[in-house]
Amino acid sequence: MSRDDLFSTPAAPPPVETTAPVSEAEALRNRPLAARMRPRNLAEYAGQTHVLGPGQLLRRAIEADRIQSLIFYGPPGTGKTSLAQIIARQTKSKFERLSGVESNVADMRRVLAGAANRLENTGASTILFIDEIHRFNKSQQDVLLPDVESGVIRLIGATTHNPFFFVNSPLVSRSQIFELRPLTEADLLALLQRALTDEERGLGYLKITADDEALRHLARVADGDARKALNSLEIAALTTAPDADGIIRVSLAVAEQSIQKKAIVYDGDGDAHYDTISAFIKSMRGSDPDAALYWLAKMIHAGEDPRFIARRIVICAAEDVGLADPMALVLANACQSAAEFVGWPEARIPLAEATIYIATANKSNSAIKAIDAALDDVRSGRTLAVPEHLRDKHYAGAERLGHGKNYAYAHDHPDHFVAQDYLGVNRTYYEPTEQGVEKKIKDRVEKWRAQFVATRAQKPPSQTGPA
Repeated sequence: MSRDDLFSTPAAPPPVETTAPVSEAEALRNRPLAARMRPRNLAEYAGQTHVLGPGQLLRRAIEADRIQSLIFYGPPGTGKTSLAQIIARQTKSKFERLSGVESNVADMRRVLAGAANRLENTGASTILFIDEIHRFNKSQQDVLLPDVESGVIRLIGATTHNPFFFVNSPLVSRSQIFELRPLTEADLLALLQRALTDEERGLGYLKITADDEALRHLARVADGDARKALNSLEIAALTTAPDADGIIRVSLAVAEQSIQKKAIVYDGDGDAHYDTISAFIKSMRGSDPDAALYWLAKMIHAGEDPRFIARRIVICAAEDVGLADPMALVLANACQSAAEFVGWPEARIPLAEATIYIATANKSNSAIKAIDAALDDVRSGRTLAVPEHLRDKHYAGAERLGHGKNYAYAHDHPDHFVAQDYLGVNRTYYEPTEQGVEKKIKDRVEKWRAQFVATRAQKPPSQTGPA
C-alpha cells in the first residue's frame, strides 16, 4: 500500500436508493381481493339470512349488543371470520384473534389477562375470536371456561366441524351455536358484481367488464365459497391482457381457466362424511337412481373408502329391499367383494351397478321390522319356554324328560309342511308386503299361519305356555 493510499480521502459511499412510501390505497390493493372485500357491516354481509335476516335471533342480539359466547360452524368461505369482525365492530369491542392451529396456552393466557385488565380499567369488552377452535385439545379449551363463565371475554369460535362432536361439552353448553351454510349462486353473483364496481376495495379501479355467463360460472363452480369466487375473479382480471380499447374483458373461457376444479366439501370424519352417506342411502331407499349416483360420485371423487360405501349398500339391500327382491342382497355382497378386490378406480363400476339395482328394486322393510319387533318382545321380559316337542333329544336322558316327543318332521309331509306349534303362543312379527317377490311369500305365510293358530287352539291350556 503506498503513502498516497494511506492519506487519500476515502471515496464517498454509493447513494442509497430510496423508494417512495406505499400509499394506503396501494397497500390495500396488494392484499387478495377476498380480504379487501370483507364486509364491514351487516348490510354488506352476504347470505346466512336464516340467522341474520330481519327479526332473526343472531341479528337481534348483535343490534342490541346482547352477544354472549358464540360458535359458528360451516364450510370454508361462508363468512365466519367476517361475521366475528362485524360483531366486534358493531358492539365496539376489542377484537382479539387466535388460531387453533398456531396458538398455544401461553397465547391464550396473554389475551385473557389483557381482556381482564381492559374490562377492569376501562370497562371495554373483548371479543376473542378463535379460528379452527376444534383444533384445540381438551386442556386448551378448558383454559377458556373460567373467563367465558365470568364474562371477561365474549368467545366466538369458528370451525368447519360439528361443534357437538369436536368441541368440549362445557364450552358448547356456554355458547350459542349457529350453522353457516354455503352461499347460494345468487349471493356469490352479487358479491362478484360488487367487486367489479367497487373502486376502493374491489376491481373498479381497472377498466374491466365480465360476461354474465363468466360470472355465473365462477359463482356456480365456487361451490358456496365466497373466498374462492372472489380470488378466482381477481386471477381472471390480473392475468387477462386489455384489448385494443384498454378494457380487460373476462369471458367464459377466461373464467373457466381462472377457477380450479372445485374441491368437494367432504371430510372423512365430520358432517359432510355422514350427511353424504345419509343422502346416498335415502336416495336408494327412495328409488331415485340418479340422486343415488350423484352422492356415490361425490364420495368416489372425495376418495372415500370403497369398503365403507359397499357396507352401506349391503345394509340397504337387506333393510330397504329385503324380501321384495332377495337378489339385491346377493348382488350387494358380490359388489362388496368386487370393490375390495379391484379397488379404485374400477370399484366405481360394481358400486354403481349395485346402487342402480337397489334404487330401482321393489322395496320392503318387513325383515328389519320383524326382527326389531321380536327383539322388543325379548327385551320386555316376555321370555317363552321352548315347547317340549322342539327341544333337543340327542343326549342320554332326553327321552325320559319327554324332549322331542311327537315332533313332526316337515319333509315327511305333503308340500314339505306340517302344522304344529313352534312357539307356544300366537305371535306375529313378520308382516309381508305385496311388493315384488314378497307378494308370493305373503300368500304362503297367511295360509300357514291359519293352520298354526288352529293347531294351538286344539292344545290343552296347560300346554300352550305363558300368554
